[in-house]
Amino acid sequence: MVAFYIVLLFFLIGMLIVGITLVISRILQSRKSYPEKYIPYECGELPQGEAWIQFNNRFYIIALIFLIFDVEILFMFPWAVVFDTFGMLAFIEMLIFVVILLVGLAYVWAKGDLEWVKPKPKLAHLAKKKGA
Repeated sequence: MVAFYIVLLFFLIGMLIVGITLVISRILQSRKSYPEKYIPYECGELPQGEAWIQFNNRFYIIALIFLIFDVEILFMFPWAVVFDTFGMLAFIEMLIFVVILLVGLAYVWAKGDLEWVKPKPKLAHLAKKKGA
């Protein structure tokens, strides 16, 4: 029961600190308004065109693929540290892990997701059904 009170006290102190910093920020912030403040980018570049554009989802897919394989590579560093300790067992486990990664890479490659400009699928079977 004492542990619960410690967690509650920790939570309340955390909320108090957040509240104090928000109040101090509100007091100290400048409230000067100028036109450049309300443009979409505050980096000094003037925006060009519409803000609502069709965004190519290829950016998202490529970023996810990169993230997946990048994180998986991170798992190899601890393996390299304990490789001498576990010997052949560690080698076999990493071999299975790398094979799974290669299967995933082959799937993504075969699906065409590594191509920046993905070819449009041929829908000849749909055209035949429509005309019949």
